[in-house]
Amino acid sequence: MLKQSTLKEEIGQFMAFFSVYIKKKVVVWGQKFEAFKSLLVAVLISQRGKYQQSFINASFFLLAATIYVSAPIIAENNPLIGQNLEVSQNSGSNTVISMYSLGTGGPMLTTKISQKPRDSIVRYKVQPGDTLNTIAAKFDISVDTLKWANDLKSDTITTGDNLDVPPVTGIVHRVQSGDNVYSIAEKYGTGAQKIVNFPFNEFSDQDTFALLPGQILFVPDGVPPSEVPVRRQDLAITPQYTAGQTGSTGTFIWPTTGSISQYPVWYHMALDIANPAAPAIIAADSGTVSYAGCIAWGYGCHVILDHDNGYQTLYAHMSVLGVSVGQSVGKGEGLGVMGSTGRSTGTHLHFEIRQSGAILNPLNFLQ
Repeated sequence: MLKQSTLKEEIGQFMAFFSVYIKKKVVVWGQKFEAFKSLLVAVLISQRGKYQQSFINASFFLLAATIYVSAPIIAENNPLIGQNLEVSQNSGSNTVISMYSLGTGGPMLTTKISQKPRDSIVRYKVQPGDTLNTIAAKFDISVDTLKWANDLKSDTITTGDNLDVPPVTGIVHRVQSGDNVYSIAEKYGTGAQKIVNFPFNEFSDQDTFALLPGQILFVPDGVPPSEVPVRRQDLAITPQYTAGQTGSTGTFIWPTTGSISQYPVWYHMALDIANPAAPAIIAADSGTVSYAGCIAWGYGCHVILDHDNGYQTLYAHMSVLGVSVGQSVGKGEGLGVMGSTGRSTGTHLHFEIRQSGAILNPLNFLQ
């Protein structure tokens, strides 16, 4: 004879089933969200800041709406504010004490304002005591960039002068008919990939990097044709490794051979290593392939390795992929061949090191 379940037992069984059901639904939703997020990130990368203004505006209004709705609830339930309001009321004063006015005789609450990357030229009025050096330091560009942008022949400036301040060290170029990123890069002694990598440069065709006559183009690290470019010594890279070494070591080796065509900067926190011979790409450390595929924009054909110590490495613009998702790869083993797929102007490797989603400076890790 079957034992009849009690109401308590049935409720327990239902709750256990419901818990498993909810967990499965959450996992499925999370997987779909991650897939959508990856696609969205890829699209934003391919557009290189094209939608930044719209995104910032939408985010601002969403934040304002959230504050408007939640502020009364926070104020009502915040013990710090509540206590001070109560003290104010008991004292018979009509003054409302804000939490931001607290701190007399104690630590003050402060807000750190993050600096928004500049996407255009700003007009700066010279203040008393300003020099080209202090203005350049304030905007994180070189003194020469200020002089070139304003056609200054000396370091002398006067209070009240208006100066054009470019968003990045280099040259501001107005595109002429027949110009392309390669001819402009050659003219100003820099690399075409640097022009493409600057996120606020716009192109009428994202695949060919076509330009429109009259548009403003920022040329990072460019110098006037009359100047002799001061170039960094190309670093000849020869990886040192034990091929096939397994287990993440926490140290990273150079992933290919060639010369550094672009060093890490705030808008491109990665290392570009160029080599027209298209050498092999190797794993900077042991790990498991979490992504191996090709897209028509952005990173092009690329591989992402997950290391078991919280780090990830990314290898982009490859012409041939030699690994697949889920495959274990030893330190120094081949991942593919250098190429120029995706958002690229020449054969090179775009190499990133990430930790918990943050992109780090590879030069702080490579040996």
